[in-house]
Amino acid sequence: MDREFLTDLFADFGPVTLRRMFSGYGISADGTNFALALRAGLYFRADEETIPQFEAEGSGPFQYQTRSKTVTVNSYWQLPARLFDDSEELAVWARSALGAAQRAAMHKRPRKRVAARKSKAPAKKAAARKATGKKAAARKAVAKGPSAKKKRSARKRSSS
Repeated sequence: MDREFLTDLFADFGPVTLRRMFSGYGISADGTNFALALRAGLYFRADEETIPQFEAEGSGPFQYQTRSKTVTVNSYWQLPARLFDDSEELAVWARSALGAAQRAAMHKRPRKRVAARKSKAPAKKAAARKATGKKAAARKAVAKGPSAKKKRSARKRSSS
């Protein structure tokens, strides 16, 4: 499937963004990825609300083969072939897939922890530098302590 074909296919649905992904395209609307167009076909995002529609049409989940096994991705299901000829009904299925993708995004864990770690990292580094600086100053003070002064003055007297 090429870019032009996909753009025409989703004309009744509305504007979509196509991004290169794997061997095809990721298809998104309003910043939410809801479909995959791959060599093997077109796959829409599905969840517990929409999977029965796909099953009723005889569609299956997205699968790919690794060296050791077949991996099944239950969150994307193959679009029934009959919908390629009915762009109005395809738009209905696409809206339903977009809804499934938006519901899945709501259930995702927020990434606040990652952002918090990044913002704290420079402060930790600065604190570590200060601690290192204090340790070095303490070492110098010990080296310059009374016993070090005595050794230096003894060396000066013996060389003169």
